[in-house]
Amino acid sequence: MASLNTRQVAAIGVMGALATIATMMFAFPIPATSGYFNLGDSIVIITSLTFGPIVGALAGGLGSGLADLLGGWYNWVIFTAVIKGAEGYVAGHMAGNPDTRTMKKTVIAWLVGGAVMVGGYFVVQVFMYGFSAALSELPFNMVQMLVAGVVGIPVSSALKDRLKL
Repeated sequence: MASLNTRQVAAIGVMGALATIATMMFAFPIPATSGYFNLGDSIVIITSLTFGPIVGALAGGLGSGLADLLGGWYNWVIFTAVIKGAEGYVAGHMAGNPDTRTMKKTVIAWLVGGAVMVGGYFVVQVFMYGFSAALSELPFNMVQMLVAGVVGIPVSSALKDRLKL
């Protein structure tokens, strides 16, 4: 495994903090599963598309998990860290090299990464709360994924141009 460079470590810290803030700033509780709708996935997608899979996984997983910890959603901390980390890794990995990336590839990376998030939470919720409760949160997670792409793709494109990554 290659070690992280200074820029990547800084990006993990900054983007992880932004993921925490975006997750906590607007949290709409969903009583059936003890989960909540939030805007943190936008930061996970921005990070993974801008900085790649490792930074996306670490910033997304740590930042989102920290939001659950600080927000009192203790039963979700580990699940969130793993699910959002996987989302960030998959989206960043599928997006590939920014120099040769097409918009089609970027959209597919977001959709697959988002599907990892939606599917991950659905599976955990089925085991914790049952199928009907998990099904009741599914639309919220899908909207969360949609917002992440609508916000994340253009912001990531602008950031890559500005940062010259």
